[in-house]
Amino acid sequence: MSSSRSIVKMAEEEQRKKIPLVPENLLKKRKAYQALKATQAKQALLEKKQRKGKEFKFKRLEWFLHDAWRQQRDKVRLRRLEVKPHGLEVPDEHSLAFVVRIQRINGVSLTVQRTIARLRLKKIFSGVFFQVTPKTIKTLCVVEPYVTWGFPNLKSVRELILKRGQAKVKNKIIPLTDNTVIEEHLGKFGVICLEDLIHEIAFPRKNFQVISGFLCPFHLSVARHATKNRVGFLKEVGSPGYRGERINQLIRQLN
Repeated sequence: MSSSRSIVKMAEEEQRKKIPLVPENLLKKRKAYQALKATQAKQALLEKKQRKGKEFKFKRLEWFLHDAWRQQRDKVRLRRLEVKPHGLEVPDEHSLAFVVRIQRINGVSLTVQRTIARLRLKKIFSGVFFQVTPKTIKTLCVVEPYVTWGFPNLKSVRELILKRGQAKVKNKIIPLTDNTVIEEHLGKFGVICLEDLIHEIAFPRKNFQVISGFLCPFHLSVARHATKNRVGFLKEVGSPGYRGERINQLIRQLN
């Protein structure tokens, strides 16, 4: 009796577990709806890819036109400089300049790129000391829209060298914290310590090119919000070009 009862219970449970039947017309509607949604998803994906391709092509064309415009602008500006040289007169008491690159050089002319490389300003917001003469002013005029420069005082020279002074020795960049390194490489020019180096840079003499070449370009400090709000940061830095003794304010700001 017990076995027959258990069989009856199992049969009742199987009947309860049976999935209710769905009408055939409702199944057809579901399949049609799923097929429609799949088609719409494929079409939306294709439209998205086409839109991205068009945007990428448009951006490439925009970059190309912008680079071509910058190259043409540089050619016109350099041609005008040849016809009518820059009329800036260097004061007698100033012969040292500090040049800081504050603009990108993507798409500029080859002449500007070579001049930037000659000045060793490969990175944005890097600076170098430069001896100003009537001949070297032409070099600064070539890169004027991308750099700013002026005449630093002794305090600015000292702060830059003490805080960010580095030299390249045997393909290694080392900070200027040891006078023996300075004496080893510049001792033949009478420079045996850091104070001598600062004095030779601040008051250029005949060995200025060798001594300034011993120093690596100064990588200046940039505010954290510069990458997020580049336009606003450039307004704080100021416009490119000659700024005279006001370069000391920029050195205080970026040092």
